[in-house]
Amino acid sequence: MNNRVVITGLGVVAPNAIGKKSFLQALKNQINGITFHQDLANKSFSCQVAGTPQVNSNLLNHYFTALEQKGLLASGLIYGGIAGQEAWLDAGLEINKSTDYDTGVIFGTGILGVEKLKEAFNQIENQKVRRLGSTSVLQTMASGVSAFLGGKLGCGNWVTSNSSACTTGTEAFLMGYEHLKLNKAKRMLVGSSSDSGALVWGGFEALRILPYQFNQHPEEASRPMSKNAQGFVPSSGAGALVLETLDSALERQAPIYAEVCGGAINSGGQRQGGSMTAPNSEAVQKCILQSLSNAKVNAAEIDTINGHLTGTAMDAVEINNWHSALNLNDEKFPLINSLKSHIGHALAAAGSLELVASVLQVKHQFVFGNRNLQPIHPDILNQISKKSIPNQSQSTSIKYLIKASFGFGDVNACTVLKQFKNE
Repeated sequence: MNNRVVITGLGVVAPNAIGKKSFLQALKNQINGITFHQDLANKSFSCQVAGTPQVNSNLLNHYFTALEQKGLLASGLIYGGIAGQEAWLDAGLEINKSTDYDTGVIFGTGILGVEKLKEAFNQIENQKVRRLGSTSVLQTMASGVSAFLGGKLGCGNWVTSNSSACTTGTEAFLMGYEHLKLNKAKRMLVGSSSDSGALVWGGFEALRILPYQFNQHPEEASRPMSKNAQGFVPSSGAGALVLETLDSALERQAPIYAEVCGGAINSGGQRQGGSMTAPNSEAVQKCILQSLSNAKVNAAEIDTINGHLTGTAMDAVEINNWHSALNLNDEKFPLINSLKSHIGHALAAAGSLELVASVLQVKHQFVFGNRNLQPIHPDILNQISKKSIPNQSQSTSIKYLIKASFGFGDVNACTVLKQFKNE
């Protein structure tokens, strides 16, 4: 358990940018990724805004062969396939000609290939099962993205998938980290993705937790920590990271973005106020504190928090949990931000997208500003100072950043990242 673990590659497919370089600039410039969707209006959704990555044919042709594109309808597989391969190449790795038993893949999702499933159901009902195509299983199985990337890159270590609602990406990250700490691999490609579209987002529309007040002004719809927040904006995409033992990274002179100090995963058991949709605050605070303990970092050393913060009534509860767990006064409470103000809530992809954003902040020593803050919710200002909630991107010194994801089912994951220094 003595291996140090670092991050050597990043890949991202987000509603506001595709590719690491473009995503970095989008963060610094607080670019909005939420647009009006006519398809949602046609299907009588009250919320008609969402975040969808704009993948063009050039990108598809770069990362997928013509054969792989045949009948390709699974948007989550497209997003994950692009992000995973970008992270791999960004880490300075080559496509293996033989099996690489030192490298594995953990790539999670919530539900994959809903459009392909819809097509399959129609074909079967119309007695055309033989027309499903050879990729229908790959596009709809939960481990489709990890299987695709494992085969594309020749990874021979642990290749698997996980699914824990909105916690999926951060959980996959920590699963890969622990595998490396146990010296069971040299590298792990980790991440998560989420499909786009009404078939994915319809259930949340039925729960009445999506905002309908901003259909004419989609850029204003996602409002984490704001008094005027009306619900989370559905979104999609994928984030990917290459985790690597420090020894391996140094040996091949790989780029190093940040170091992973540790983390924690738990569940509130849907007790003590926790439910399928609400958090058990005691469990959330335990997860934060256990993450700090495992990372051997004191609360006062944290410079920045990248929160889960979705733009719902639970934002004030989350701030209370951070405030209670860290036990820091206004002057020492870290800067806190939410990527969801830029791109909405990407569900299973949220944690990995936010981890990529967090790593870029640590590497480039800045925090991105929160969009649509004003007015800040008074219950939040009763707990922390508005100085801790930047509405503009700014340069700042970051040694330690803590990032958390809290998901449906009362599940939690939290990790601590550190500015890398070879000491």
